Amino acid sequence: MALLSPKMPIVRLLVIGGVCFLAITPFFWHGSPSGHDFEFHMFSWMEVLGQWKQGIAYPRWASLAHWGYGEARFLFYPPASWALGGALGAFLPWKVVPGAYSWLALVLAGLSMYRLAREWLPGRDALFAAALYAVNPYHLLIVYWRSAFAELLAAALLPLLFLRILRLNQPGIRPVLGLSLVLTAAWLTNAPAAVMIHYSAAALALILAVAARSWHPLTRMALAVVLGAGLAAFYLIPAAYEERWVNIGEVLAPGVRPQDNFLFTTITDAEHNRFNLLVSVIAAAEIVALAAVAWFSRSWRHRQKHAWLLLAGWSCISVIAMLSLTNPLWQYLPKLRFVQLPWRFLLSLNSALALLLTMATRRWSMRSLACAALLAVVTIAGYRIQQPWWDKAADVEEMSDAISDGTGFEGTDEYVPAGADSYDLNKNQPQVADTDGHPRLTENLHWGAVEKHFVVRTSAPGLISLRLFNYPAWEVIVNGDRIKTRGRE
Repeated sequence: MALLSPKMPIVRLLVIGGVCFLAITPFFWHGSPSGHDFEFHMFSWMEVLGQWKQGIAYPRWASLAHWGYGEARFLFYPPASWALGGALGAFLPWKVVPGAYSWLALVLAGLSMYRLAREWLPGRDALFAAALYAVNPYHLLIVYWRSAFAELLAAALLPLLFLRILRLNQPGIRPVLGLSLVLTAAWLTNAPAAVMIHYSAAALALILAVAARSWHPLTRMALAVVLGAGLAAFYLIPAAYEERWVNIGEVLAPGVRPQDNFLFTTITDAEHNRFNLLVSVIAAAEIVALAAVAWFSRSWRHRQKHAWLLLAGWSCISVIAMLSLTNPLWQYLPKLRFVQLPWRFLLSLNSALALLLTMATRRWSMRSLACAALLAVVTIAGYRIQQPWWDKAADVEEMSDAISDGTGFEGTDEYVPAGADSYDLNKNQPQVADTDGHPRLTENLHWGAVEKHFVVRTSAPGLISLRLFNYPAWEVIVNGDRIKTRGRE
């Protein structure tokens, strides 16, 4: 699954890195784009780094979420993105971490596509496909409007998925192991993308099985799914077991349900409709471009029949999945609704688009014209429909201060313990208080992320209230005896 090859000239790596650097140059003038998930990820990265400094290698509980009441964020959210963000924050100023992360994720996507394209294309053509995929319109949408950093990191897995599916017809166990590693990485990067990737793997394996007139691709894909889940079990099993302890159903709240996010869908939320129109216009432009290049690249299918059929089939599935006519499938296919946003299938659509456009256009003038047209759609739609929001260095510093001084930050509804109300919190409550919220005298107070030690001296039994959500995984010991706890009534 290596992205770098000894046969890849360093100049091509520099070209991919340079193109991705150009894509983030607005960061230098405007600051960091503050997309939908910007604060979620920034606070996650900052808290992860803080817990690493406390000696907690694998965080589970986000202790500063909900202004210090905490949530089980890191147990449910896959670790790859928050680990990478925390690592970057360890040696870079926080104000530049979003740009560095975005650049690195785009470069990884480009290298992944280069690895795939070199299966059939010469170096220069593969380099074009890599650059196009790295900075395709949907990736720019993620960077500048969504700040969905985990999903952006998952983009590097789609070309590798396609490559590993193609190799399922090869003998031996290596193709199965290779595919299982891609599926493992998907689970550890972004859960919605992982569900989408698994459905894509099933569809691609089915197309390959029909084309090859053999059941082997399907059975080997199923084996890879099992192996992949097994390798990611350290994350999947605790998350699946403790899912009943949180309000996980909030991930499908109105506005983020599949039925609310098909292309050109409108609901009663004007802000939602503006963004959905933006992503729909970009998707429509890419679909038109994909249809054109699929037609002009059809001669290539005679040389690489299976690959072309897989690309065409994957493209069609991706397009159809974004249309409202597939709503019954989104509601009833297992876990598909947890992808939430049907236009997330633009991740897979752009994998096919980058390859097919490269194959369909041999002249660099035509390639440049196609790229300019796609970039113009993003620029004009972004300017006319919904412009990006920006956070300056001072805004990021304020976020960092909220972590440093223990103020905390707003959490997420889906990770709140079941039965708790995150909107009815006393932000001024001391860490240890009586039932009326008044401070209790304590000694030797240690209020860490996963351990809280304190002494309360009292002449009679009584109840104390902690600035902490009641979560079943907490173990509470008083005077050496384990006791039961209860949440706020």
